[in-house]
Amino acid sequence: MRTLGAFLAAALMAAVVGCGKGEDAKANAETGEPKKTLSSTEIKIDGSSTVYPILERMSELFNEKFPEARPTVGTSGTGGGFKKFVNGEIDIANASRPIEEEEADKAKANGIEFVEIPIAFDGLSVVINPKNTFAETLTVAELKKIWEPGSTVKNWSDVRPGFPAKPIQLFGAGTDSGTFDYFTKAINGKEKACRPDYQASEDDNTLVQGVAGDEYALGFFGYAYFEKNTDKLKAVKVDPGTGPVGPAPETIANGTYTPLSRPLLLYVNKKALDRPEVMEFLKFILTEGKNSIGDVGYVPLPEEVYSLVMARLEAKKTGTLFQGAEVGVGIDDILKRESGN
Repeated sequence: MRTLGAFLAAALMAAVVGCGKGEDAKANAETGEPKKTLSSTEIKIDGSSTVYPILERMSELFNEKFPEARPTVGTSGTGGGFKKFVNGEIDIANASRPIEEEEADKAKANGIEFVEIPIAFDGLSVVINPKNTFAETLTVAELKKIWEPGSTVKNWSDVRPGFPAKPIQLFGAGTDSGTFDYFTKAINGKEKACRPDYQASEDDNTLVQGVAGDEYALGFFGYAYFEKNTDKLKAVKVDPGTGPVGPAPETIANGTYTPLSRPLLLYVNKKALDRPEVMEFLKFILTEGKNSIGDVGYVPLPEEVYSLVMARLEAKKTGTLFQGAEVGVGIDDILKRESGN
């Protein structure tokens, strides 16, 4: 695989010079070769608050390499990001669930083709207050009993005999969030099927504060926000019927943290890939940048998966390989559908 520098030298020179951002007048002091630059056109990104820490870090690292590059990242939620994306308002939508058929249809109606790019794994984390010592393990059935539409659970004692008769304070992702969609599909069996009487927020830090401030609280959000707040929160071990497993980089990567392990994705407007700064930003994420994904609390994909993703990007292969939020299906299996392997 070519490095970013080699690609720029070989493939971007004409495009960059054409934009008036070509060779620097001064030679690189170390190599003696002309310095290459990218266009300073803004790269507009919006979407999932779960994916935000990754994109924020990638933008910082890319800027260190190319100071003139201008990635800007918003946090409208997965659904909010897709609304902007299908209307052509942004270049890239980051998402904690695959694009839905209705969203893809709107993009098509507006003449927008997209390339789908998985970038990392997340373990959607169920969390409790550190003072809670009785609910350190919950079954999927118990979580469904708590969160399903029409749930009559008000106190912890309604969940399991022996739990205290204390009110459960529930915190979770807002209904415009891909995290909400994935959690409800994985736990309740259907996207968006959920009891309405919980404290919802698109801001994961707000959810962290809510659970940290109430001894009898229960919440859910992306693993990175738990990993950054282990002094304030405790992760619940989830038992799908094969034994309790908690979220950790190893269990998320190998799929044993089920059914709450999931891929995180980017959707890029195909037309935006004609701009060198957009293509190179995405290639940077899949090559050099991926080594920093663990620094912000998420789990990198296997190397062979990144190779498959890079091939899709370079070919500008449009459309989605996902059939909604596919719980328990390996990302490598999903990507191999394209080649029929």
